[in-house]
Amino acid sequence: MTWEIALVLGLLVASMVAFIKEWLPVDIVTLLVLAVLILTGVLSPTEAFAGFANEIIIILGSIFVLSGALLRTGVMEQVGHLIHTRAGNSPGRLLTVLMGLAAGMSAVINNTNATAVLMPATIEVAERRGLNASRLLMPLAYASIMGGTCTLIGTSTNVAASGMITRLGLEPFSLFEFTPVGLAAVAAGILYFTLIGHRFLPERGAATVRDRQPIGDYLATFHVPEESKLGGSLLSETRLSSEGLTILAIVRSGVKIFPRGDSRLEPGDLLIVHGPRDLLMRATEGADLGFETERWSGNPDPVAEDTEIIEAMVMPSSTFAGWTPRQLELRRDRSLSLLAVYRRGHVLATQIGNLKLAVGDILMLQGRRKRLREMEKRQDLWRLGEVPHLPFRRRRGIFAAAALLVGVAVGTSQLAPLSVALLLAALSVALAGCVELHKVYELVEWRLLVLIGGMTSVGLAMQKTGAAEHLAEKIVEFALPFGIYAVLALIALLTMALTEPLSNAAAALVVLPVALSTAASLDLNPRTFAVLVTLSASLSFFTPFEPACLLVFGPGNYRFRDFVKAGTILTAITFVIILLMVPRLWPL
Repeated sequence: MTWEIALVLGLLVASMVAFIKEWLPVDIVTLLVLAVLILTGVLSPTEAFAGFANEIIIILGSIFVLSGALLRTGVMEQVGHLIHTRAGNSPGRLLTVLMGLAAGMSAVINNTNATAVLMPATIEVAERRGLNASRLLMPLAYASIMGGTCTLIGTSTNVAASGMITRLGLEPFSLFEFTPVGLAAVAAGILYFTLIGHRFLPERGAATVRDRQPIGDYLATFHVPEESKLGGSLLSETRLSSEGLTILAIVRSGVKIFPRGDSRLEPGDLLIVHGPRDLLMRATEGADLGFETERWSGNPDPVAEDTEIIEAMVMPSSTFAGWTPRQLELRRDRSLSLLAVYRRGHVLATQIGNLKLAVGDILMLQGRRKRLREMEKRQDLWRLGEVPHLPFRRRRGIFAAAALLVGVAVGTSQLAPLSVALLLAALSVALAGCVELHKVYELVEWRLLVLIGGMTSVGLAMQKTGAAEHLAEKIVEFALPFGIYAVLALIALLTMALTEPLSNAAAALVVLPVALSTAASLDLNPRTFAVLVTLSASLSFFTPFEPACLLVFGPGNYRFRDFVKAGTILTAITFVIILLMVPRLWPL
């Protein structure tokens, strides 16, 4: 093993650990890896940054804008209403229509958005028919994920993989290249849930979209004001413990003190408290105790009469993930106050200002309604307990839908490159007013584009240094004695396993160079392996860490094991479909 191979593999492992532990945002980690590859001479600056000049970046950015236009003009919400008129009274038919609509929408827009648009209608249909929403929301999320595999533009994973194989010497994927396998996966998913899978879905009542989510206890930091009556009081004499709140620690002059009943509070103390939302809010009534939020030298109180408190989830594409609230400076930059944080399964005696936020965290935020509404339109946070109504703007909605269809048709017929066709479509919806011009860039998931552009260059480094070939030799050595299909199965399982700690796109970009080197060492069709990895990255359902699944987790009142039970069998089904169909449609 050469030092270049050791360096590339070491950086790959380090970046994967950083992704999993969320020490830094994924885009920062990716750029740091590129910087090391350049400084060590493994890649030239031109090679390292070529991934950002790939036309795939333009395709993906254009799709973000077009999807946003369809959402903001109310087109997707109108599609969601079809559930009411087409579902009928049969539970099987209801699941079929619901999952079919979700899959169809996800073929052209982001699966998270498709799930969010259909979720309110799904819960309402469940209520009308006397069903628990938990029986429908998980199939909805899974169908949207499977639907994304039907087209090149249905998921960022397909687009990212197409860009990677282009740099590695293969022809890019066509728009409908994955459609046969994607449709087979969707059909199998519908049959699975209508015939067998519904038995693994829990029977739990769910909060409607207008109710607060069934969230557990929050972590908050209180401060004892100078004028507070609690100054000098014993902790056991306060009403905090008696009301069901847990005081995890007292911070005094920067020193953390373990709380006891005879601990005496002093003005200026910070209390790290764990408890339900309602009790936390009740504890701050009056002037004796208040939420500790970031302090800055500007307006001392950014909240006024037109304020409200909301709960919002940190999404996988969020710029919040990997940073502490203090680093984000929410009050100064966004006029928001972070009151508390909920992290499923973890209670830490840490001031929330110093708590590094992670995907899936739920934040209790206070701020002006206008600022909160602006935040809801971004991809950083997803507001819980409410799905905003987007009125159908008929003329602009029809124009946005037509622009997408024309862009796809022009790109498919090769009258113009797909990147150019979709770019012109995105520009047309912006110029037509379907999206405000000054808000176009808010629709683009820049962190994902940096991840894809950067990891594509990491893949090139794996090929250039021989690291991919080295790993391919290990895979062949282990699996080839059991046959070619064992090699394919091992690569597919490796990809599916990596999608859980990493994102789907990142898993595909990591495994693709290894898969193509494996194909080369066996003198087999590299496209077979490329398609295998790309589809495996999107068709893994072991855990609820996909954004679409995170969205339905709270409203469906699900537990982690619910996704493991239902998702493991579905993953096994899609695994078999991939192994059976891919070698036949893309012969070895």
